[in-house]
Amino acid sequence: MSPRPRDPALRANVLATAARLLAEEGPSALSTRRLARELGVSTAAVYTYFGSIEQLRREVRLDGFARLEAQLDALGSPLDPVAGLSAVVLAFFEFGMRRPHLYRAMFLDRPLEEDTAGEPTFTRLADLVRRGTDSGRFGAVPADQIELCAAQVWSAPHGMVTMVLSGALPADAARAVLEDMVVRLAVGYGDDRDQAAGSLTTAGAPGLP
Repeated sequence: MSPRPRDPALRANVLATAARLLAEEGPSALSTRRLARELGVSTAAVYTYFGSIEQLRREVRLDGFARLEAQLDALGSPLDPVAGLSAVVLAFFEFGMRRPHLYRAMFLDRPLEEDTAGEPTFTRLADLVRRGTDSGRFGAVPADQIELCAAQVWSAPHGMVTMVLSGALPADAARAVLEDMVVRLAVGYGDDRDQAAGSLTTAGAPGLP
């Protein structure tokens, strides 16, 4: 018997449905039978692409971070390092707003052991902080605290996305808080406030009073 032909659209639908189930009902809701029923296919069709539920959960996270990285890549690398960092933070937030089910599955489903899906994103943030220190804008950041600052930067958009998805804040209010946080972080790292606010405007935000 010839192998079952692969359908990229079905694979994408399996990932999207799995992300929704993980976000809405948690890992216990995810099974090949449930996915097959939701998609109107056989369980064998699901197994054609994913050998186990654990593999599927991992692939959902990998797919999500790949999509996030593609969105961040599209920003390019502006000469102004603080504008570059601001643009990434704002794009991170918008990603969560546009793909809430996938975002929940990426971040709120407990990662599996040896899951490194988010490492490229963290490395990107650390590199951006390092650019800020190299330029002299983040003069208050010692070399051995770059990763600590990258984690602080990550927590800003992630925290605001989580508050919106949990119903604690409307999206426009969360975005305004995030823009203020970006400037405050930059100033805390040694930047001039007016210069940091100007970089935020360059990144696509309306700026702060």
